[in-house]
Amino acid sequence: MPKSPETEHPNKVFGWAARDKSGLLSPFHFSRRDNGENDVTVKILYCGVCHTDLHTIKNDWGYSFYPVVPGHEIVGIATKVGKNVTKFREGERVGVGVITGSCQSCESCNQDLENYCPQMSFTYNSIGSDGTKTYGGYSETIVVDQRFVLRFPEGLPSDSGAPLLCAGITVYSPMKYYGMTEPGKHLGVAGLGGLGHVAVKIGKAFGLKVTVISSSPSKEDEAINRLGADSFLVSSDPQKMKAAVGTMDYIIDTVSAVHALFPLLGLLKVNGKLVTLGLPEKPLELPIFPLVLGRKMVGGSDIGGMKETQEMLGFCAKHNITADIELIKIDEINTAMDRLAKSDVRYRFVIDVANSLSPP
Repeated sequence: MPKSPETEHPNKVFGWAARDKSGLLSPFHFSRRDNGENDVTVKILYCGVCHTDLHTIKNDWGYSFYPVVPGHEIVGIATKVGKNVTKFREGERVGVGVITGSCQSCESCNQDLENYCPQMSFTYNSIGSDGTKTYGGYSETIVVDQRFVLRFPEGLPSDSGAPLLCAGITVYSPMKYYGMTEPGKHLGVAGLGGLGHVAVKIGKAFGLKVTVISSSPSKEDEAINRLGADSFLVSSDPQKMKAAVGTMDYIIDTVSAVHALFPLLGLLKVNGKLVTLGLPEKPLELPIFPLVLGRKMVGGSDIGGMKETQEMLGFCAKHNITADIELIKIDEINTAMDRLAKSDVRYRFVIDVANSLSPP
């Protein structure tokens, strides 16, 4: 008979979980494995609330298996390290991002691209390398193989730095891979949410001219005066869109709703690149004429490997890049999820786990 989540492993842990596709989160008792010789046990201080958490608790993508303890933007303190662990010491600040396991021997893993390993394990709603279910950061502690633990650089705040573990690497990795880092080039950022607002900051740090492309005219002041964008383009204004045709070298598309790609492709210069990062629930239409007639490219990207994620944290610490956050207590999480569904957050919720999560 299968063991209950509470008795599956030796160490009892408390967190919050969704039990069904209503997505309602509530207190949940479960367990974590003992700290193995390659493991780091992390006492969780903060955990960011990602759009993926919302999609997963509501089973929007069809692969949730309940109960789900979400959370993959985790910052905490290493409280135990296994005897083979060389990179971390007890008492150090560490991060845990979107993935906590991979085969560690395939072509992708050997190239430090664990995020593309066919046997990769997600931090939650996945099966870990020990064959048991993974539970995420809306909880007291987590036990992770050292390969998937990150050093959190000095000077990077724990709370507003947490979302970089997903949102930060999700925009940094494609910018590096697709060569979107040449100073003076023009970057468009479509969608000004959790990913978009970090993309603006990282783009500026690379020395790019950054234009925010948004359907919400009300975000203009914030985009330019708070986040440092150079200009703002209202995507629902045909005249302004027409004037901007052929002006951008790159576009990062963070929009997660179904939307038209044709207008975005029109904004690109010859040889322009459009990288899509949002995950709409239905396929998008891809017009081929603008690609062929302008030698343009559409690509995708999914987080990054562990080496590059560590590099991104160092880059953000050096350039003082953090997410703009709203700090919440765990018992405010359902209200936060409702607000996230309406895009009513500037720009990322982060749960103050250490100060608000305690077993009843």
